[in-house]
Amino acid sequence: MVHGVAMEGSSVVLAFGKPAIADRRFVAANDNGPKDPVKTVTVRRMLEQSGVSIKIKVPVTEFIGVAVATAISEEGVLMSSIELVHSDSELNYRVFEEQGNHNVVAEWQNWGKKLRLPLFIKAGDGQYMPYSQQVDGVMLGSSASRRKLAAEANRRPRFLNRRKPGQSEAN
Repeated sequence: MVHGVAMEGSSVVLAFGKPAIADRRFVAANDNGPKDPVKTVTVRRMLEQSGVSIKIKVPVTEFIGVAVATAISEEGVLMSSIELVHSDSELNYRVFEEQGNHNVVAEWQNWGKKLRLPLFIKAGDGQYMPYSQQVDGVMLGSSASRRKLAAEANRRPRFLNRRKPGQSEAN
């Protein structure tokens, strides 16, 4: 039995005296990201009639988007927040809140990218509008696919519709 660490992609084995180091996984020194992807969000709620505090674990896959909202507080200060949007509004979960709007856009886009959820803007009336980047009516970012849809695949191109199909010589 050999005690040591095998580096991936290499035939070199570093031998150490203690077998515990052989089980250790080496990572970058500045790797301070999450070790495992987050799979659930714990929502805490107070039941109205009984007054009992409960915790509900909601899978991240059940959230339909990430929304940003801004409001002016009673003191006249701009407040910005980001929340995970669920189809049941009772399970919406606020993940970020700040005074002003210095970091809210970066955080909003980061939450959407990490959780792979679409971005929404919460309007003043509480409605969620899908976010799209447009400049003078032109959509930026992802473009429409250039391949034909299944319904259009059997159609002939416009210039071929003017031509007649060839006649068979097997008369």
